[in-house]
Amino acid sequence: MKRVLLVFGALILFGLSSCHNDPTENVLVSREFPTSSWERFDYVENTVTLNKPVTYNAELDALFDDTYTFNYFEVVFTVFDKAGNPLRSKIYKFTLKSRDGTWKSDPEDGVYHFRFPLNNELTLSEPDTYTFQIENHMPITPLTGIREISIIRK
Repeated sequence: MKRVLLVFGALILFGLSSCHNDPTENVLVSREFPTSSWERFDYVENTVTLNKPVTYNAELDALFDDTYTFNYFEVVFTVFDKAGNPLRSKIYKFTLKSRDGTWKSDPEDGVYHFRFPLNNELTLSEPDTYTFQIENHMPITPLTGIREISIIRK
């Protein structure tokens, strides 16, 4: 009886441990910048194939360091169809610092983390292949002080 309970308990623990969500499954596009710089037309993109219609709440997740000099961050988020035609494209401008240059995020190991809403209810109504692209839309290139950028689906 003890063995049966032990085996049964092990199976339950194994089943529970395999039911976690992999956070990378929620990342639509992502890139780290090891040198903390991003060129103007160095697009960050990822292509995915969808087997059914989906609706996402998309958020921009970005990490910056103290070498970032601007008070704001501006990107273009575009979704392309399989043929390369843009389905949606919008310029987003996010405030990172107050007017006096104080960060609007607390540093963690010298890095400032921000998460901003991009598109609530981003609907892709046809099963197809789509490309998600983030474009650096800042006036200076290379843009320094950026460590990582991602688009997360919720």
